Amino acid sequence: MIKRIAQTAGFTGLLAALLLTLLQSLWVSPLILQAETYEKAPVATEVAHEHGAGAAAHSHDAEAWEPEDGWQRVLSTTGGNLVVAVGFALMLAGLYTLRAPTRTAQGLLWGLAGYATFVLAPTLGLPPELPGTAAADLTLRQTWWIGTAASTAAGIALIVFGRNGLLKVLGVAILAVPHVIGAPQPQVHSMLAPEALEAQFKIASQLTNVVFWLALGLISAWLFRRNRDDQYSA
Repeated sequence: MIKRIAQTAGFTGLLAALLLTLLQSLWVSPLILQAETYEKAPVATEVAHEHGAGAAAHSHDAEAWEPEDGWQRVLSTTGGNLVVAVGFALMLAGLYTLRAPTRTAQGLLWGLAGYATFVLAPTLGLPPELPGTAAADLTLRQTWWIGTAASTAAGIALIVFGRNGLLKVLGVAILAVPHVIGAPQPQVHSMLAPEALEAQFKIASQLTNVVFWLALGLISAWLFRRNRDDQYSA
């Protein structure tokens, strides 16, 4: 069983990470690079788009290391994506041991559940941000994100697997809790990049993530069922 989980997670994570890196390189990264030109522009030429009484301060550490454009950035992105993808694939493979998919296509449903839990629900309160965008305290955002992901996972589980209506209603209530509380927000909403660029970035981030999660679910379900069949036939 452990070998099946490890094999499923390893191959699934690798393939899904490569797909995500490709999509990000073609669509998301160019938008980030474009936003960085506004963030790194001289103060005299910066134009801030504000949604409050004043502009938030943006501090930059000249000594901080960051990968250079080109192979360093691609390699860094690929490494990060691989760690995340394998971790999520391990989670899916572990869940399959409790409720194994009877068809490979069911992996798409698991992928959609993962997307809703780790991407869609958190971004309803904390949308993806381009460089140069004001944000609330990092610890508060991380705490809210973790709580939202946990609530969404529990809510979906109760709605899908709950055996009576009361449990399903409870699941809906749990889904709503973090959004009723509200995500932490900066005192003043401001950004250096144009609003049109931010809108493109949000769309690109959502679409690349939904493709990533659908691929993660589909590949993991196929590999898990294949490994199980190979074990039974051995």
